[in-house]
Amino acid sequence: MSDGAATAYQGIYDASLRDPETFWRDAAAGIDWVTPPRRILDDSRPPFYRWYPDAELNVCHNALDRHVLAGRGEQAAIHYDSPVTGTKSTLTYADLLDRVSRFAGALEGLGVEKGDRVVIYMPMVPEAVVAMLACARLGAVHSVVFGGFAPQELAARIEDAEPKVVVSASCGVEPSRVVEYKPMLDEALRRSSHKPESVIVLQREQSPAAVGERDTDWEEMTWDEVYADAPAADCVTVAATDPLYILYTSGTTGKPKGIYRDSGGYAVALRWSMANLYDVAPGETMFTASDVGWVVGHSYIVYAPLLTGATTVLYEGKPVGTPDAGAFWRVIEEYQAVCLFTAPTAFRAIKKEDSTASKVAEHDLSHFRALFLAGERLDPDTYEWASAALGKPVIDNWWQTETGWPIASNPKGIELLPIKPGSPTVAVPGYDVQVLDGSGEPVAPGIEGAICIKLPMPPGTLPTLWRDDDRYVSSYLSAYTGYYLTGDGGYLDEDGYLYVMGRTDDVLNVAGHRLSTGSLEAALAGHEAVAECAVIGVHDDLKGQVPRALVVLKSGIDADGDGDRIKRELVARVRSEVGPVAALHQVDIVGALPKTRSGKILRKTMRELADGHTPAVPATIEDPAVLETLTPVLRAPSA
Repeated sequence: MSDGAATAYQGIYDASLRDPETFWRDAAAGIDWVTPPRRILDDSRPPFYRWYPDAELNVCHNALDRHVLAGRGEQAAIHYDSPVTGTKSTLTYADLLDRVSRFAGALEGLGVEKGDRVVIYMPMVPEAVVAMLACARLGAVHSVVFGGFAPQELAARIEDAEPKVVVSASCGVEPSRVVEYKPMLDEALRRSSHKPESVIVLQREQSPAAVGERDTDWEEMTWDEVYADAPAADCVTVAATDPLYILYTSGTTGKPKGIYRDSGGYAVALRWSMANLYDVAPGETMFTASDVGWVVGHSYIVYAPLLTGATTVLYEGKPVGTPDAGAFWRVIEEYQAVCLFTAPTAFRAIKKEDSTASKVAEHDLSHFRALFLAGERLDPDTYEWASAALGKPVIDNWWQTETGWPIASNPKGIELLPIKPGSPTVAVPGYDVQVLDGSGEPVAPGIEGAICIKLPMPPGTLPTLWRDDDRYVSSYLSAYTGYYLTGDGGYLDEDGYLYVMGRTDDVLNVAGHRLSTGSLEAALAGHEAVAECAVIGVHDDLKGQVPRALVVLKSGIDADGDGDRIKRELVARVRSEVGPVAALHQVDIVGALPKTRSGKILRKTMRELADGHTPAVPATIEDPAVLETLTPVLRAPSA
């Protein structure tokens, strides 16, 4: 960083890389340990590094019990605000501890023990948080699946996690419709070779679900006489290196990757980040407008605020339409939130509905200190609009499901560095971020390359994939020895500011949701008329990126006569197999797909054409005429 930059951050950052063991030993003081760490980093088996290998703790104790014991029992832990159902409630730390310990006792009654997995397939309701923390209390491993995922995606996660119990709800509620969860869960369980022993269903009045012999109503299980005498569960001690949760994320193939999150390192990193990155203190309120099914929800709706003794907002609504573009400002005012954390897509939606930001002036935001955005690239236009609308710092931060907390950010709790639109600012302490060329050498400032993190990565990041060390190495560690490959390209400027330009692989980022082209293509390829297909991500002003499908039909099928019907069926098929989150609306039927002579489909080349660029055509292309024929199709305005 240049000499003009402030020095507090630089001193802390340098110390974190120069002596990481001392740095993360000091940070560990923010957590209550059953057995405090004596050894900080186990680097005996690279590239498999482990933090706090000899320590023991319970994450639920750190999130709930210790605050109640310290006198915070009557402080609000969760404000539940659901404009889609017209419901609001507040749970104090004492309330939440009572509910979590009771539900943990009920899970124990179903045979859930330390190390068992529990899949949670729920909307944004307090019971989702209760279920997560109850698992942590027992030392069980939760795997939350976003409620927008369809049966095939849910089945793949059940297959891999092998849960003893699945916790679900009868439905999710959207502004204009009710989404039936239970039928999708039943179909997923039918497709999965692994069958859980029990299914717990939270009945919602908007659409109660029928339950079978395997199923148990949440209310009956937790309050029925059968369980009334079961004692509330105490915290189970686990190793710091034991898994807290598995969170599945899309890879370049259709099979999701189970991100393994350890207990100790994650707790330490999140607690440190709340003070130093987000500048949120115990007793203050943080509003993270995400979903518990995503990593932002895990980290900054649930664990980080509760580990800190702060108050969190669980918002079941949208940035617009529930009821209008002032929804976020109303929540911030009502609960006295000091910061908002959401995705740029949300702000593009607000800007579209209220371009003059007139709704902001209708609310008292005097206590509000900062807006944090993450999940996708923050374009300069959205940054400028949000800055002008709020008059407060707008802070981009960049990270991944894999890392669990920010890689790059403006460390407001340490000091607010000068903001550069288009950049998430600088590497967070603990992360040695470098931009490498094809041979693994760092490039000069301003030169684009592969964004990588030198090993070992800091606590809280994934130590491996769930039951798949080989895939962990092949997916992330094999491109450059000694480095984690983020899959994003970009550059560092002369001040050390990072610019993230987008994915370098076949993973889409649709409104902050990572989706693999493999999953979408598998759904398309299952249609009887499809011979071959490819999905690319193209630029979209609102969502950042949206998928676009190119399909080659089997010979003998009339593309002119049956094309429109087939397109509609393909869009419906993706919605059914992957979920509405895929947002596929455009399907083009083409004569052929461009490929290399080895048979690789040129997705990147097609993506660049669709976005209006002039790509360098690979010398290995099999038939340049195919690309020439496709160019006007790809450059045509979106349907």
